[in-house]
Amino acid sequence: MTHMDHNRTADSRTADSRTADSRTADSRTADSRTAADAPELTFADAPRMELDQLLEQLVDRAQEVIGVQGRLRGLLRANRTIITDLAPAAVLHRIAEAAREVVGARYAALGVLDGRGGLAEFVHVGMPPETAAAIGHLPEGKGLLGALIEDPHPIRLDDLTADPRGSGFPARHPPMTTFLGVPIRIRDEVFGNLYLTESTHGGFTAEDEELARSLAATAAVVIDNARQFETTHRRGEWLGATAEITRRMLEPGGAPPLREIAEHAHRLAGADLVAVLLPDAERRTLRVATAVGGPTTSRPAAELVGHTSRIGASLCSHVLSTGEPLRLADAHDHPGLPPAMLEDAIDIGPVLVVPMAGIAQTTGVLAVARLRGRVPFREEDLRMAAGFATQAALALELADARAEAERSAMLDERERIAADLHDHVIQRLFASGLSLQGIAARLDPANAARLRAVVSDLDDTIAQIRTSIFGIRRRADDSDDGLRSGVLGVVTDAASALGHTPQLRFSGPVDTLLGSLEAGDRAELVDDLCAVARESLANVAKHARASTVEVDLVAGDGELALVVRDDGVGLGPGGRRSGLANLRRRAERRGGRMTLTAVEPHGTRVDWTVPIDPSRN
Repeated sequence: MTHMDHNRTADSRTADSRTADSRTADSRTADSRTAADAPELTFADAPRMELDQLLEQLVDRAQEVIGVQGRLRGLLRANRTIITDLAPAAVLHRIAEAAREVVGARYAALGVLDGRGGLAEFVHVGMPPETAAAIGHLPEGKGLLGALIEDPHPIRLDDLTADPRGSGFPARHPPMTTFLGVPIRIRDEVFGNLYLTESTHGGFTAEDEELARSLAATAAVVIDNARQFETTHRRGEWLGATAEITRRMLEPGGAPPLREIAEHAHRLAGADLVAVLLPDAERRTLRVATAVGGPTTSRPAAELVGHTSRIGASLCSHVLSTGEPLRLADAHDHPGLPPAMLEDAIDIGPVLVVPMAGIAQTTGVLAVARLRGRVPFREEDLRMAAGFATQAALALELADARAEAERSAMLDERERIAADLHDHVIQRLFASGLSLQGIAARLDPANAARLRAVVSDLDDTIAQIRTSIFGIRRRADDSDDGLRSGVLGVVTDAASALGHTPQLRFSGPVDTLLGSLEAGDRAELVDDLCAVARESLANVAKHARASTVEVDLVAGDGELALVVRDDGVGLGPGGRRSGLANLRRRAERRGGRMTLTAVEPHGTRVDWTVPIDPSRN
């Protein structure tokens, strides 16, 4: 059974296969007949053209998408490029270069506003250095560039030469036609503008404008970050400079570092000229104590030192009087108040004038200036400079306090030395002189004469010590305007003309006699004595050719005498008479006398004597 069934099954399969083949052949025959009998298919031309156009548009759209994707990738690369560094100068250059590449322009530039409707900086790329050098001065923000400054909205032109806002190109400037400009905004502030010219694809499009605006937005963030970074860095430098000034002031023997204060401010503020101005004692004038300027100054800053201006007639004096710091985009904007002597050195534009405010009063003014057209100082610059100036003023007050303490200690030491000389040295010399006089009375005439000569030398020594004591006390108190001070001053001044310092001695109760006079009479007598001493010493310097000069001021028996002796050539025929008549009249007006006598073996002696009579008061 099984075998038979198997055979039947195989036969059945064979029959089925033959039947299927027969059907397939019949079907093919029928299909061939149908194809032969059916008409040929055709398409209309119009639908085919529309299809081709749709395909072309699809390809164009795809290419545009690819191009946009490429430009967006370029924009992303540009964004990554301009945020890699926070150095302000490098940031501006990279922004201009990135804009040129992303938008597709031959030339690109970034202009920084100066706050006065112009450009303070103009960073450009694409133009060879030799071409830029041949053009000369960079744009200042006029014409079409100025239009974007006045109205900070994008400007896109196919032919900038045909625009009425154009101001033309300078000589040797390369030709430019297409133009695209967009502002760079930092929050509500327009920092500058991005300029693009000569599109590489024939003209700037709306997409180019969008790319430029997107890049400008990124640039604004980067510039703001760079400014914040720079401000933080500079604040640290200002604090470091303040610490350095304070440290210098705390050093033993340190002098007020006015020069260093000016140098630090010049470097940290990026200034062209810095000056420290101090008032006089009466606060009537301002004097330039020190000044620092760079190579941009037309006049050396050192030549400004010592110049004065009347307080109330300049910006610096205004700040000194009010104690309020001042920041101007241009120093000449303040009506009626020029920047004082600083305008002699540079054409001042942006300026900071800050008070050096001490504890009790404003001790001076720090003036920081840039050339006209440079970037104005920011509010942060004003705060940092004002803080630095205040610390500098405190350092100066610290120096003054320490100098006063040292001066007080020196005066105390001088007073102690003078007291020791008076109370010990003079008294012992005086006692020795008395002892020698007692011994001389018991000696033979020859030895007694020699001993009395020694006593006379001791008297001269005592007189010279007293003069030295007075000199010490006079230097300790420079406010002394009495007789001793006046005569000592005349003698000191005459030393340069004479070639040596005259010997000055005070003898007798000079102070007691003068104290008996009224203030007016005492002042007149001091004037007369100083005039007599000055004229007498001048005559010696002009005519005597003396090697030694002695000046004695002697008080006694109600008289005050000024004696001037020299060892010069003596009285010559008709010589040394100039001014003597005036000296004689001064003596006679007071009831005194003046004599001029020869000294043996050579020399001259002037005696000017006046009575001191307190009963006449």
